[in-house]
Amino acid sequence: MGKFLKRSAQGAGVPHEKGTSNLATVVMPLPSKIVLSMNQHIGAPAAPQVKKGDQVYVGSVVGKSGGFVSSDIHSGVSGKVDGITTIVAPNGAVQTAVVIIPDGEQKVDPAIQPPVVTDLKSLQNAVRASGLVGLGGAGFPTAVKLAPKNLDEVDTLLVNGAECEPFITSDNRCLLEDTKYILSGIKTVMKYMDLKQCVIGIEGNKPEAIAHMQKAIGGDSSITVKTLPCRYPQGAEKVLIENCTGREVPFPGLPSDVGVVVMNVTSIAFVGKYLETGMPLVTKRLTVDGDIVKEPKNVEVIIGTPVQELLDFCGGLTDEPGKVLYGGPMMGNCLADLSQPILKNNNAILAFSKKWAHLPKETNCIHCGRCTNACPLGLSAKEIVQAYQDGNVELLHELNADLCMSCGTCSFVCPAKRPLAPSIALAKIMMKNGGKK
Repeated sequence: MGKFLKRSAQGAGVPHEKGTSNLATVVMPLPSKIVLSMNQHIGAPAAPQVKKGDQVYVGSVVGKSGGFVSSDIHSGVSGKVDGITTIVAPNGAVQTAVVIIPDGEQKVDPAIQPPVVTDLKSLQNAVRASGLVGLGGAGFPTAVKLAPKNLDEVDTLLVNGAECEPFITSDNRCLLEDTKYILSGIKTVMKYMDLKQCVIGIEGNKPEAIAHMQKAIGGDSSITVKTLPCRYPQGAEKVLIENCTGREVPFPGLPSDVGVVVMNVTSIAFVGKYLETGMPLVTKRLTVDGDIVKEPKNVEVIIGTPVQELLDFCGGLTDEPGKVLYGGPMMGNCLADLSQPILKNNNAILAFSKKWAHLPKETNCIHCGRCTNACPLGLSAKEIVQAYQDGNVELLHELNADLCMSCGTCSFVCPAKRPLAPSIALAKIMMKNGGKK
C-alpha cells in the first residue's frame, strides 16, 4: 500500500501572463523541412521505417513504436525522405530523427481512413495507431492510459484544462475552438471504458472557456466543469485529481489507483477528431510568446518544423534571445539552438530577452520554510537539497525526493533565489544511479 503525504497544496501565485488568450489559432504554411525525432514520448524510441529517397505522404508511418510503452511517428507532409540523422534533445540525449523535404502537394496517405471502434480494445488499438501521447507535456502514450489494470475500479475521466503556467494559452484556444471534438472524445472514452462521470478542470482565470464549455455540455449531468483556484500548479496530475475529486493518489501510485483516468484537453480533442477523420497526430497547436517575439500567436504547426521557421512566421525576434523554451517558464526545457524541431508534446515556444532570462544572485537559505509550505506535494525542498549535497541517498528516499514533479514552485517562492528544483532533479538522478552524482 502506498503512503499518503499531507498536502495542503498552497502552490504559488505566478503572474497571470496570458496575452495570447484571445488570439484565434492560425495555420503556419509548410516549412522547408521537418525533422521527426523518434523519441517524442516516454518509453522506448520508435524505429525508422523509411530510408533516404523514400516517398512519404501526409499521415504515413515513418517510425514504428518500439514496445508497449512507445508510440508511432507520422509524417505531416508529403515529400521525400532526405535522410536519417541524429539530433541532441534538450536533456542532452542523442536521438535518431527522420528528415523529410516537403513537395508542396500535401497528398494524404491512401491508407488514411477513420478507424472502426466498437469496443474498448478497438479504441485502444485506434489510439495506439494514431500516435497520440499526452499533449500537456508529459508525452506518455495515451493507449496505455486507456488500459488500466484495474479497469473495474475506474469511474472518472478527468480532463485537464487548467493550463496554469504563465504565457501558454493553446489549451484555452482548444477549449474555445475544438469544443465539438472535446465532447465527442469524452463521450467515446466514457462509453468504452464504462465511466460514470467526467470532470473538466479549468482555472478560474479563463471565464470565457468555462462558460463556453458549460453551455456546450448543456443538460448532460455526467460531464461537469470544475473551476480551479488560480494558483500554480493546478494542472499537476495529483493536484488536479485532489481538487476535482477529493481523492488523493498514494505514493507510489497511479491515478487509476483512485479510480481516475486523466487526459489533457488537447489529447481528448484529438481523440474525437481522429475518430472522425483517421488523420494521425501530425500537427500541434502551440503558443508562441515572450518579450522578444515580434508577433505572438497561437499557431497550428506541423510536428517536426524547425523552431527558427516557426519564430520567423511570428515576425522573428526583436532582440538576441537569452533563453528559448519548449513549454512554459516554470517547467519548460531550454533549446540548445533554434534548429531544434517542434515535438508532439510541445504546447509553447517562448523566447525571452537576456534581461528576462537573467538568473538572480543566490544567497544563503534563511530557513523560512516557504519552499515546504508552497510544495503541492508536501515535500521539504531545502532538506532534500541538503541531503543531495551531503550525498545521503538513504535520507533522499526517506524524504520522498523521487516524488518531486519538477514543477519549480519551490524555486519560484524562495526569497534567497536558490535553484532548489534543479538541485532536486539532480538528486533524483543520484538516487537512480545508486548514489553517484
